[in-house]
Amino acid sequence: MPGPIHGSTDERCVMRIFIMLAILPILAMAGTAAAGEWQPVEKVEPYQVSGATGIALYESIGARGPKVGIGRAIAYTDFKLTWTRDYQQQGGGCVLASAKPKLIITYRLPQASGPLPAETKRLWDRFIAGVEAHERVHGEIIVDMVKKIEAASIGLARQADPDCNKVRAELQNRLRALSLEQRRRSREFDRVEMSNGGNVHQLVLALVNGQ
Repeated sequence: MPGPIHGSTDERCVMRIFIMLAILPILAMAGTAAAGEWQPVEKVEPYQVSGATGIALYESIGARGPKVGIGRAIAYTDFKLTWTRDYQQQGGGCVLASAKPKLIITYRLPQASGPLPAETKRLWDRFIAGVEAHERVHGEIIVDMVKKIEAASIGLARQADPDCNKVRAELQNRLRALSLEQRRRSREFDRVEMSNGGNVHQLVLALVNGQ
């Protein structure tokens, strides 16, 4: 009968190193999952438009599209963002130990209210697919902002801050900057897409001109 395997000291050290190397990737994956465990909730809120031709549908969009500023838009992306934050006092200071977002993104898109003639349906399907793809990019910009806020929040600390007022003030400064960046990116994206020859401009021309 084989006897117990004792092994040398060097062999036991190698085995411990091997086990640690096997565990490290698992721990890394677990950390990644914990940091990115939240997911945005995405909703589509259609508004009804009507018409038998591309130009009639576009005119209906102009009358019924979501109000943005002083006019109406073809589509619009909005979001609601709330946070669950854990501020902890540590030795007279304060640290923001965790910050978990709840993000709801809403896409307001036009929807034909009834059956369309075959050619109009072809034009409309291409148009609405392009418009939705455009709005989804706005959604991606919003999600990117929230991830940056999360990264800028967790671990934020200040000394001599028993009421966490310094941490909250610094957090607001960071949030303001990231919010302004998100708006700038969205405006720049719209400027490019809606300019003459831009993607949205081409989608509108194809719908209206029957191309």
